[in-house]
Amino acid sequence: MIEIVFSESAGGSLKAAQTYGKGEWSVSSIGMIGTEMDFAGETELRKALQEAEQKEREAWEQAIPLGGNPADVFSFPLALGTGDIAEAGVGPKRLEVLRRLFAPYPENVWRPAADEIYREAVENYQKVKARLAAGETVRIWYSDQPDEMSGLYWFAAQLECWEVPADRVVFVKLEPWEVQEDRAAGYREWGEVEPGEWGKHLSSRKTVSHTFLTGISRRWKELQGEHAVLRAVVGGRLCSVPEDFYDPWIRKAADEQENEFLESRLIGDVIGKHQLRISDKWVFLRVEKMIEDGKLQILTEAPEDLPVYHRMLKKTGSV
Repeated sequence: MIEIVFSESAGGSLKAAQTYGKGEWSVSSIGMIGTEMDFAGETELRKALQEAEQKEREAWEQAIPLGGNPADVFSFPLALGTGDIAEAGVGPKRLEVLRRLFAPYPENVWRPAADEIYREAVENYQKVKARLAAGETVRIWYSDQPDEMSGLYWFAAQLECWEVPADRVVFVKLEPWEVQEDRAAGYREWGEVEPGEWGKHLSSRKTVSHTFLTGISRRWKELQGEHAVLRAVVGGRLCSVPEDFYDPWIRKAADEQENEFLESRLIGDVIGKHQLRISDKWVFLRVEKMIEDGKLQILTEAPEDLPVYHRMLKKTGSV
């Protein structure tokens, strides 16, 4: 079965999930990060390592291996929730979007990274197309995170174009919350799901009707015609939204900072505290707009070898 995901982290985790929990568990290398004071000596460090080992053992024993092999997994980390989507397939305009999103990183990092993602997506597109033409079944993993939901709609449009029957298509949607024995665990996207957890979501898989598949393909075409630069999931529906759609949350997080603050801390608060299902790269672009509009001022630039958002900013008034 072909497996489709929409982020690099999800692809890596899914590949590990294929065999995670299979066979006897064995001790692997567990690293602990902290100072001597964090662990209060060798006894506390040993206890922390034992707890980590026990947690890993339990995750392994409770896991449901997915099966398959890494060659079945195809990732399309195209950030389709942002930028122009008017092109069919994986076009050059998508490369422009990726390069813009990676711009906070040093140029010797962002350009090769964006170009590699694009190149692999083009290759994966052709491989998936060929395998589906040969009669294989495809399983699509998605969530309410805008890039993953956009990826689902985009891929449905490709399936319609390739005339793939609906009975060879399986969807697995990640529910935002699941109750575990000792806690409620929240996931915003598949990239956050650990290898031992993927198999537990197989009960959510659904085959879809031709009508449904055609419907979301048609919706993608509508979104393409709207020429918006941003998409969001509103009331369970993928919609075009203004580029300042998330600005109220960003302004709120900025108001909560000290007068002078590290930009990376602001971005982290937007993603973490407000639980927005958007990428840090988009938040950075909106902070850039606030700087351009004079609402924030750059105090210090980031070191050359670090992303741009490792700089100090200052409020100039009400954000």
